[in-house]
Amino acid sequence: MIEVQNITFSYSSKGTPVFDNFCLQLEQNKVYGLLGENGTGKSTLLYLMMGLLRPNKGHITVEKVDVSRRKRTTLQQMYIVPEEFDLPQMRFTDYVETYRPFYPAFSDDILRRCTEEFHLPLDARLDQLSMGDKKKALMSFALATNVPYLLMDEPTNGLDVPSKKQFRKVIATTMTEERTLIIATHQLHDVEALLDHVLILQRSQLLLNASVAELCEKYTFDVRPEDDLTDEVLYTERTPQGNATLSLRQPNDEETSLNLELLFNAVTSINNQN
Repeated sequence: MIEVQNITFSYSSKGTPVFDNFCLQLEQNKVYGLLGENGTGKSTLLYLMMGLLRPNKGHITVEKVDVSRRKRTTLQQMYIVPEEFDLPQMRFTDYVETYRPFYPAFSDDILRRCTEEFHLPLDARLDQLSMGDKKKALMSFALATNVPYLLMDEPTNGLDVPSKKQFRKVIATTMTEERTLIIATHQLHDVEALLDHVLILQRSQLLLNASVAELCEKYTFDVRPEDDLTDEVLYTERTPQGNATLSLRQPNDEETSLNLELLFNAVTSINNQN
């Protein structure tokens, strides 16, 4: 379990805090979607969870150990795929052999499955890959570390449409009951089918912290004509197909699939009006 306990953090002593007395608890065996507008602190929160940044106040613990202590046993349980990164000038096989010893549960089988799905040769030179293929290589290694806590910051940025489909497949096929995955992203359609839980962050507060099952039990996401915008409709926006609506689910309503973009727009719009 990751516990964020009353943290306050700012990048300078006189700057506006990115987080102020912020709390969050992340359970195992879930895929979390961490959503928010630019500048809301999504990437900062991931780096705080990894212990790469330290809160000014409060604590973040992984399995009850403070991540800021940077203990070897804690670091072996965590991995982050940042949005921007550089890879060394070496072959992918050499990269794997160099860094795999840090992760005792490293899985050659997961690495093989990921690289095959991504059509990525293991003998490729990392410095000669496109940005999209570099991201595939790093994600393949990250998943192969088999760590219980995997954090990804905008993992589908730079991927083409077929690669995004491959990304969803490797995530779905490598998730286990022992793994927690936290995906910070703006690319909502790329991840909505993967998520178990949705977190929406804004101005140092959580606007939403709910499971997908809870959301689909409580709300319906559908498209309605103008004359069918009844009292249970909480939010609507026009689309070429009609009015996309988020509504309170009624007793006889069938369950609908989560529309993550509509949910995000509804939550942020309603909050801005308050």
